Amino acid sequence: MIDDILAAIPLGFFLSFMPGAVFFVLLETSVIKGFRAALAFDIGVVLADIAFICLAYFSSYRLIQSIKDEPALFVFGGIILLTYGLISFIKQKRSSRNELVNQNSKEILKKDYLSLFIKGFVLNFINVGVLGFWLAIIITIGPQLDMEKSRMLTFFASVLGGYFLTDIGKILLAKQLRSKLTSRNIIKIKKVISIILMVFGLVLLAQGWAPSEERNYVIDRLENQD
Repeated sequence: MIDDILAAIPLGFFLSFMPGAVFFVLLETSVIKGFRAALAFDIGVVLADIAFICLAYFSSYRLIQSIKDEPALFVFGGIILLTYGLISFIKQKRSSRNELVNQNSKEILKKDYLSLFIKGFVLNFINVGVLGFWLAIIITIGPQLDMEKSRMLTFFASVLGGYFLTDIGKILLAKQLRSKLTSRNIIKIKKVISIILMVFGLVLLAQGWAPSEERNYVIDRLENQD
């Protein structure tokens, strides 16, 4: 069991630093709204990962393969991210600087943790590539764990635990930047995050339109390994 935990923790640490929409929004939430708000957001992200792991583990392999390679799901997720980022960017452009200062001062104090939790869950769950990733991990790690439920549970709990603890460290570090918050910096942060969300939305759209062979390349390589 100890070996399984030690093998899982580095993977969780690595996952925490993988660039993506969730990565940047988590940092933004920590800087602008504080530790508890970012923690609520991150719990939603982790819950989406748990849902994907359970789906990949308990569903049949063929079903997961068909779901994760469905172009419409990539396009749907891409449209949501692109639209969300575009609306956020336009909102910042239309707001006056004074409105932003007042607006964000209220946001920092706002305790709407449920909406942040849902936001974290949705942002992670609409990325079908995450489901493909967890399926690949199960395919490669499962046989090494003899597909034993107890060892699988220990391994994935340790991965998510390492991921979550690393995220807490990132949140605490990002929180230190709050002392530098000015109206100008708030505007810049929100604009940059909006652009990043649009970029990742376009990436998902591109994946949806790409030939299925390209999306299957990594999984096929893993399956053919003896």
